[in-house]
Amino acid sequence: MVKTLDKVDAVVVGSGWAGGIAAAELTKKGYKVVGLERGKAQKREDFVGAKDELRYDVRKLMFQELNKETLTIRNTLDETATPNRSNDTNAINGTATGGSGVHWNGMVYRWLPTDFEMHTKTVEKYGEKIIPKDMQLQDWGITYDELEKYYDQFEKTAGISGEPDPLRPGQRSDDYPTPPMKETDIIRTFTKAAKELGYHPYRIASANISETYTNPDGETINGCVYCAFCEAFGCDFGAKADPIATVLATAHKSGNYELRNNSYAVRIIHENGKAVGIKYVDTETGEEFIQPADIVVVAGFTFTNTRLMLLSEIGKPYNPKDGTGVIGSHLTAHQRNLTHTRVRGFFDEKKFNRYAGTGALGVTMDDFNVEQLDHTKLDFLHGFCLRTSQRGDRPITNNHVPAGVPSWGKEFKDKSIFYANRRIDVQQQNGALAWRENYMDLDPTYTDIFGDPLLRVTSKFHDQDRNIVRYAHQRGKELLEQMGADHINIPEITEETEFDKTSLSDHTGGGVVMGDNPETSAVNNYSQVWDMDNLFVVGASSFPLMGSSNPTATVGALAYRAAEGMIKFLENGGGQLVKKEETAKV
Repeated sequence: MVKTLDKVDAVVVGSGWAGGIAAAELTKKGYKVVGLERGKAQKREDFVGAKDELRYDVRKLMFQELNKETLTIRNTLDETATPNRSNDTNAINGTATGGSGVHWNGMVYRWLPTDFEMHTKTVEKYGEKIIPKDMQLQDWGITYDELEKYYDQFEKTAGISGEPDPLRPGQRSDDYPTPPMKETDIIRTFTKAAKELGYHPYRIASANISETYTNPDGETINGCVYCAFCEAFGCDFGAKADPIATVLATAHKSGNYELRNNSYAVRIIHENGKAVGIKYVDTETGEEFIQPADIVVVAGFTFTNTRLMLLSEIGKPYNPKDGTGVIGSHLTAHQRNLTHTRVRGFFDEKKFNRYAGTGALGVTMDDFNVEQLDHTKLDFLHGFCLRTSQRGDRPITNNHVPAGVPSWGKEFKDKSIFYANRRIDVQQQNGALAWRENYMDLDPTYTDIFGDPLLRVTSKFHDQDRNIVRYAHQRGKELLEQMGADHINIPEITEETEFDKTSLSDHTGGGVVMGDNPETSAVNNYSQVWDMDNLFVVGASSFPLMGSSNPTATVGALAYRAAEGMIKFLENGGGQLVKKEETAKV
């Protein structure tokens, strides 16, 4: 029997950056908030001594348990989707207090002004004809200038260490709160070569911060010690900005926040066009509860947010055959077998200390990003950043060798030892644009442990996707040649390179997208659902596209914008925060 609990001001699904920011801002204003987290409780002290590569990086202890809930994947509409059961390096979505924000690398990028007005800017510059058939370009209903103050707020909450992009003068209202991280030989080598080629390198902004910092809410983050255990690990030095150390701590100390772990949200309960609360299952006891609230905030990962909307029958599901509906549309991802590939340079004479590092220690450049390119001369839209990062090579998963070396035997062992500290990788990360038949819906066959349909992902690569990566690889090769690399490995991208049906991506967006028109978007620029004004869906699910760099800062900025909207809604007694437009800018 389902038990209905006492009503609160807000119930928030998820305790990662999006849910944590919402909780912190609401509780600071005195509102009572209940957070629901499907995973176990964890705190910073739990990570002390957790430098176990096999346990955390190989066996994925902190990641989503795919035997309980996964999704099904197919490439085309006429295929039968199959469940992903491969908990490999791609299935790295968080599932405990703090979500993926606890085990993230900490790379922080602001997306470009064009990203938020992609359709408008593309048409203004090139005309409609340059947009490929079935590509879905859509503006967000908010500009970079409007979002800038929220980027700044996120960076100051997290104490981000960085330096400005030299190609974007005047786009920051303030400096980063802490200076860039230490420079290394790898960073110097990349920077020197890039400048010799006329490019504009700058340091990657990092949530592994360079010095001890106390944020505006009074939370302290320690200075990084470059231990190299960031991605897949919680920080045992308390030196990586994460939701536990920042926004969740702020929410808890207000006395207005209760986080319930092992609480699996199964439905958004709604009546007469209003969200009433969240139905959830206590996965330790099997009990079912409804948590009523004045506002409901769904702030999980893209897949969670989209699936909850579909299961709860809120909004019109997207239909790829006629392009109608919105829930599930605009699926985009930085897929690791394409977007996350890299060109590797090996050096016979130069040596680098690759075993010290952090998740975001590195250098990047925007000389090939969307605003720097002339797309009339190219066979793709958008662009990419090039970067090298020194995350710290741990012993199990890092034994790369030049092409042509056998993958086993004495020669492999000798060369893997020789080149262990003689390598620089140049990674591209490119913009991922939406396509009509790349979307999410409910699977007709497979269910989770509660009998509810799994989310089904339909996604395939297009010539656009492969072409941009091939072009980026050549630019990476030129950089490594300028650095003096003796051997260069370039991933092979062929017509057979396809969206991997056995993996997830930690950079996935879409499904509950943002825009200025209810016919083509699910939420307004406060992440408020058009069809249900006391329901807010916050996170990368609102992205109509995936920009050419890591998405966390944009998630954080939009979460601060959404939290501002939630407070306005509660203070003003409800109502839509953005006027509905009659025509779409798409």
